[in-house]
Amino acid sequence: MERFQDLFDPGQESPLVSFQADWLRERDIRCWVKRDDLLALPVKGDPLAFSGNKWRKLKWNLVEAARQGHQQLLSFGGAFSNHIVALAAAGYLFGFQTVGVIRGECPEPLNPSLAFAKKCGMQLHFISRSDYRRKNEASFQQVLQSQVGDSYMIPEGGSNALALKGTAELADTIKRQLGELPEGIHLCCGTGGTAAGLIQGLGGASQVFGYSVLKGDFHEKEIESFLDENPKNWHIHTEFHHGGYAKTTSALLGFIREFPDHYGFYIDPIYTGKLFWAFRQKVLRGQIPGGSRHVLIHSGGLQGIRGYNQRFGTKLPLPPT
Repeated sequence: MERFQDLFDPGQESPLVSFQADWLRERDIRCWVKRDDLLALPVKGDPLAFSGNKWRKLKWNLVEAARQGHQQLLSFGGAFSNHIVALAAAGYLFGFQTVGVIRGECPEPLNPSLAFAKKCGMQLHFISRSDYRRKNEASFQQVLQSQVGDSYMIPEGGSNALALKGTAELADTIKRQLGELPEGIHLCCGTGGTAAGLIQGLGGASQVFGYSVLKGDFHEKEIESFLDENPKNWHIHTEFHHGGYAKTTSALLGFIREFPDHYGFYIDPIYTGKLFWAFRQKVLRGQIPGGSRHVLIHSGGLQGIRGYNQRFGTKLPLPPT
């Protein structure tokens, strides 16, 4: 465990900070933000790569990979994947070789996410979208292993039982920092692993509200598949995706641009921007009870702003590095 002592240092825990806004005060709603974007270890001068929920998801997987004697980690993702960047950074930090199996053709030049992963020593392995759909098949994984070498495999997005063990720790941390659990805990959902871990950690206490960043109503089944027991203290909102994964609206982009000036920290267009937008809409619609207390989980993902700005020509603000 000495190898991973930085992951278990209590001083690394992210802060829980008060979130103030007129639209909250007017309804006597108290709110805090769990700043997991600050749960980070800088890698090659970049504090955004290994952070947030990716830190929590990878934490116990790194320990298990070492316990099994693996020297190499392998996982899957798109060309702008936060998970791929975090895996590359974690490998560099903790002495693993890494392989990223990337959906689609190799972009020329590499986007900021893939360029950083390569800088950390990750072997980028590009496959067709049809092959990528086979990523969970045992026969396909065996072929991959023969091509890139023996590897500890982690699912796309990092969501597995060990990831849930890491994200479940959020429940006790929030309770300790706040003194008690709030009525509601809110977070954005990609693969659903962070939400499932939080639900597991709460053990039926408080209410969990997930906000899907993808179009579709599959998240409930995905989360249920992770849970041994379903306490039913959670709900997934599917109406705040702004068109689907990596899709946005002009209203959302304007909200993200103005957010740092109003609230003092940064959010991204893929994940956390949709979370804070959705929570504000629910408050303004009267869907959050007056006098209640809520925690929003800032899950990180800010490195993705660089790729988004490059891809779409936007100028969304980034935290200084």
